[in-house]
Amino acid sequence: MTQGAGQGPETERTATLRDFRVPAYVHETGPYADVHPGDVVPPHEADLPDGYTPTERDLPVIQRGDTLPPPVEPATAPAPQPEAGPGPLFVVGDVHGYIEELLSALREKGLVDEDGQWCAGTARLWFLGDFTDRGPDGIGVIDLVMRLSAEAAAAGGYCKALMGNHELLLLGAKRFGDTPVNSGAGTATFQAAWLLNGGQKTDMDRLQDHHLQWMARLDAVEEVDGHLLLHSDTTAYLDYGDSIEAVNDTVRDALTRNDADEVWDLFRKFTKRFSFRDEGGADAVRSLLDTYGGSRVVHGHSPIPYLLGQVGSEDGEERGEPHVEGPHVYADGLAIAMDGGVTMAGKLLVQQLPLSA
Repeated sequence: MTQGAGQGPETERTATLRDFRVPAYVHETGPYADVHPGDVVPPHEADLPDGYTPTERDLPVIQRGDTLPPPVEPATAPAPQPEAGPGPLFVVGDVHGYIEELLSALREKGLVDEDGQWCAGTARLWFLGDFTDRGPDGIGVIDLVMRLSAEAAAAGGYCKALMGNHELLLLGAKRFGDTPVNSGAGTATFQAAWLLNGGQKTDMDRLQDHHLQWMARLDAVEEVDGHLLLHSDTTAYLDYGDSIEAVNDTVRDALTRNDADEVWDLFRKFTKRFSFRDEGGADAVRSLLDTYGGSRVVHGHSPIPYLLGQVGSEDGEERGEPHVEGPHVYADGLAIAMDGGVTMAGKLLVQQLPLSA
């Protein structure tokens, strides 16, 4: 495997990590320029099948004078107004530490003001995971999301987030470090995998207990207005329960038990991708929708330029700069990809739903 700029010598890695498939990728920034925007997992595992006042009545005006005014019809009270419904729904793709790009995209959609404060009232905002790694300020992104959550709630809306594979990776690197885990292809460590996947020392240095607690409580799956929100384009969620509540409880329980091998297996499954892309992709989406509800899956994880072959292929072939205008609707219109490839000079996407096919 080609060693990325800024990485330590080859001897610093465990031997089995040399066998990890890391397809070459262009336009990657940071010290791991040769690392594919996907995740480092053992090759045979990566290829496994992916199986939310009374109305005021106007008083009549009494006219002064010597004559009686003409009779006045009683004022009619206006009809009671229905309670306001929820605000518009927005989703955000993978951020990976690119906080300035995130703030710019949120401003463009009218969700935050020039100072980065929530200004969208009752709007609803969902982040699809992967806040850290590769970009310059992952912890700053987490702090921003946590602050916007409080500000949106105070305004009658909300800002929420899902668990991504990079949240699992960062949790594992912090909790387990160089503790060996059974990767299925020999011995691996969370620390080594985190570094190979763009882990930033500045993020680790600034990581605090409240960040860890927040990440560990994130849901893995949610259904909102008929949209099934996930991080990864994989059917591996089906391994963790036959309802949204069951999946989220199973993931949280696994993190609570704090077993390195169990968390590694969770991370490994959340790194799977492309279940909806090729032949049979629409059926894979339907298997999730039939189980968890919703009429459409909305996911991040797999960059749109990679799904479309704009930047490279699975064998590492380069094909030029990415061109991303917006989300990618595919799999017979049943799936919406939201990772615009910000880590490869693509675009950080914020999109209002629903989205036309």
